[in-house]
Amino acid sequence: MPPTLASLVHHSALKLTVRAGGDRLDVPVRWAHVSELADPVPYMEGGELLLITALKLDAEEPEAMRRYVRRLAKAGVVGLGFAVGVNYDDIPKALVDAAEEEGLPLLEVPRRTPFIAISKAVSAAIAADQYRAVTAGFAAQRELTKQALTDGPQGLLRALAAQVDGWAALYDASGAVVGAAPEWAGRRAARLTAEVERLRERPAPASAVVGGGGGPERSGSDDRHDDRIELHSLGTGRRPRAALAVGTASAPGTAERYAVHSAIALLTLTTERSRSLHAAQQRIGAAVLCMLLAGEPDHARAVAGDLYGGLLDAPFRVIVADTATASATGDAGGDPFDGLTEAVESAAARSGEAVLVVPEGDRLVALVADGGAAAAACAQYTSALEETRAAGGAGPEFGDEDGLVVGLSAPAGPIAAAAAYKQAEQALSVARRRGRVLVEHEQLAAGSVLPLLADDAVKAFADGLLRALHEHDATGRGDLVASLRAWLSRHGQWDAAAADLGVHRHTLRYRMRRVEEILGRSLDDPDVRMELWLALKATSTE
Repeated sequence: MPPTLASLVHHSALKLTVRAGGDRLDVPVRWAHVSELADPVPYMEGGELLLITALKLDAEEPEAMRRYVRRLAKAGVVGLGFAVGVNYDDIPKALVDAAEEEGLPLLEVPRRTPFIAISKAVSAAIAADQYRAVTAGFAAQRELTKQALTDGPQGLLRALAAQVDGWAALYDASGAVVGAAPEWAGRRAARLTAEVERLRERPAPASAVVGGGGGPERSGSDDRHDDRIELHSLGTGRRPRAALAVGTASAPGTAERYAVHSAIALLTLTTERSRSLHAAQQRIGAAVLCMLLAGEPDHARAVAGDLYGGLLDAPFRVIVADTATASATGDAGGDPFDGLTEAVESAAARSGEAVLVVPEGDRLVALVADGGAAAAACAQYTSALEETRAAGGAGPEFGDEDGLVVGLSAPAGPIAAAAAYKQAEQALSVARRRGRVLVEHEQLAAGSVLPLLADDAVKAFADGLLRALHEHDATGRGDLVASLRAWLSRHGQWDAAAADLGVHRHTLRYRMRRVEEILGRSLDDPDVRMELWLALKATSTE
């Protein structure tokens, strides 16, 4: 505890006597200052015990003393020490009345107590308090380190909550609560998601204070809405990797501050160590992926071991993510896949699933359990991004610098990993062509091939294939294109197609022979009929 007026009054060597403001002696004293100025306020910072002999004061004038005391109180002076037996044998009544009226503690200093003794007592008490705080801080640091080593982040959170007499919570990169102490604090911490998201938008290290303190008494429940909460980002990268919340009834003291800073340092080290381990895990994941795509599932399982073994023993889906433009390689200041990676990995961590995420050049490839939390997080993330784009937002909060596009395969096993990868690539191509964020391969089979004919390359092929027929029809010597379309739509049935055209079937036969002569292809070939039909459909979509 810092020195207070009460502790100075009880100091046996000082012999101080309270003459006014006896009900306010529990105020901390930041310093003891001697000044005989008529107006010492410009030299005050607040929290001082001012020591005077009234050498230059009209101490017996009531109005002058009221103005003097009022100025001191407004400046934050916590007490006034008056030395008797120097200029006055007793404290003048005008000063006593003014101090009592203003509620400013007034202490009588006997002649045998020099001001320097009071200053030394205040200084010694402040130094002792600081020493106790530093000692307690080092003890807290040792305890936090011990708990972090023996019980991980959860043990550290429990120790921190005990040190600050409050609660603590840890958030992952997505802003979800991954640990809290005491147990009820998890529900309290979950209400701070919006504040944590705002903190994550700022470069690390960053901090913020929520609430003001003085809330309900601790009763073992989470119903504390008036506590003072500090939020601190964790990590050294451009984007914070995690966040720490510390809730207390009031602003932490020096010892508690040491504990909080120690926790931040330890959790940051843990986060950075986790990033290094994550990078090593990604390298293993890249090797596992290569083996799967090369058709070596047994070798992939052997390399994966316990890291991805569970993932390879059940149906999984392949995610291939790319960007809509070739320039999206981080030039805008960040990895365009950060948001998707965080969403998928955080969801997998919370649900205890295995997930394999591998950067592959300018792409991102991931294997997620079919029907699991990671797959759901991918769908939710891309859906939110789709809505943001539809609303005209740029979406940098999603890491969407140049337009993320994602392809998702159908469920597959290790033996069919290469086929699933191809499916994800095909879905990705369709997503890019349609301007979608996510396309699932299963959606392609459930839809129609006709929208794919809108591709410029397909249209160019169709125009080239049918050009000679269009040129023939332009001379007015027949209607070969329309006749070909009617004949193909009737599956080569002469009477039905001729009826649709309103011509004799012999006329239609003549026109089909002319089509074969002009194109140099036989309509008896099913491949030729298929190409001509698709060409007609492609040109009709313009």
